[in-house]
Amino acid sequence: MTRSFKFEIESKDPNSLARAAAITTGHGRIPTPIFMPVGTRGTVKAIAPDDLMNIGAKIVLSNTYHLMLRPGEELVSRLGGLHKFMGWPGPILTDSGGFQVFSLSKLRKMTEEGVTFQSPYDGSRTFFSPERSIEVQTALGVDIMMCLDECTGYPATRAEAEKSMELTHKWAARCHAAWLQNDTDQVLFGISQGSFYPDLRRRSAEAISELDFPGQAVGGLALGEPLEDRLAALEAAREGISENKPMYLMGVGTPIDLIEGIKRGADMFDCVLPTRNARNGQMFTRLGRLVIKNARFREDERPPDEKCGCYTCRTFSRAYLRHLFQNEEPLAMRLASLHNLHYYLDLVTGAREALLNGAFSGYYTEFYENLRQGREEGFSKA
Repeated sequence: MTRSFKFEIESKDPNSLARAAAITTGHGRIPTPIFMPVGTRGTVKAIAPDDLMNIGAKIVLSNTYHLMLRPGEELVSRLGGLHKFMGWPGPILTDSGGFQVFSLSKLRKMTEEGVTFQSPYDGSRTFFSPERSIEVQTALGVDIMMCLDECTGYPATRAEAEKSMELTHKWAARCHAAWLQNDTDQVLFGISQGSFYPDLRRRSAEAISELDFPGQAVGGLALGEPLEDRLAALEAAREGISENKPMYLMGVGTPIDLIEGIKRGADMFDCVLPTRNARNGQMFTRLGRLVIKNARFREDERPPDEKCGCYTCRTFSRAYLRHLFQNEEPLAMRLASLHNLHYYLDLVTGAREALLNGAFSGYYTEFYENLRQGREEGFSKA
């Protein structure tokens, strides 16, 4: 069932849990650490697949729940699967729909059996269970599928966190059983929960590990909690996950989240932040964030980041980008999104190269030195 899938560790940092590795799938090799651009509905907003290839993306993420509603997994399957449908030749990972269990709480009714959603599009009702999630992801033909899970918000009581965690474990077992019935080359990752209680995080990771998934994710973070709570939860979860399998830190987050996650052993990341912030005129750079709409950039001839090699920075000034945003030109969103995704991919690629060269400690230190310099020059926090 996992003929093509492999995970190979290539280098480890002696001073932390950071490592360089590679994941092999039926649609290509993924060097890690890696950031996955988010294409919820089968498209990364404002960005074409050739743009993604040009900036070095190796894998993209789409969402099971939204694709099930529109255009429907049966149509995607009839048209050759999600890779062909969206014109992306590389690996694809699909989120299971578990985040929608949380984010669409006002539009759903949940039991242990599954979740009944009211569609945000037309109001129709759809029942979504662990088995149904696997069925949809299988039909989409993606490389890496995720278990259906349930997470709590921040803050959550211990009782709420434990109840959610136990349901996630039951759903994971059902997802695992459904996956084993499919004769495909697709793999399934488990997801651990536990909110911000380290002992629950550790317990959940160990419980999911017992099901022997090819990889494991840490879910339910980046929900408004302080960074120190997020990192403590990640560290506890890491203790319960086999180091011989890829660890995916879901939905996280800022450049600081990425560098700290890598230090703690995370291999895979995704977040809407680089593209969402780009559409609002915020550009991530090695020195911090530029709010490009600010009046101080009206006559600024410099690129967003003078050491960035992306198309946007090679070609356009801050003044021009501000002009585009001021006039609500669609090109503004594309150029800013290209830059932000390039920066995120460059950040993880740089970390990987440093790990292969035994220089991760210096890379980590330089990251924070650049941010300190940026604050002195008026950049916003990364």
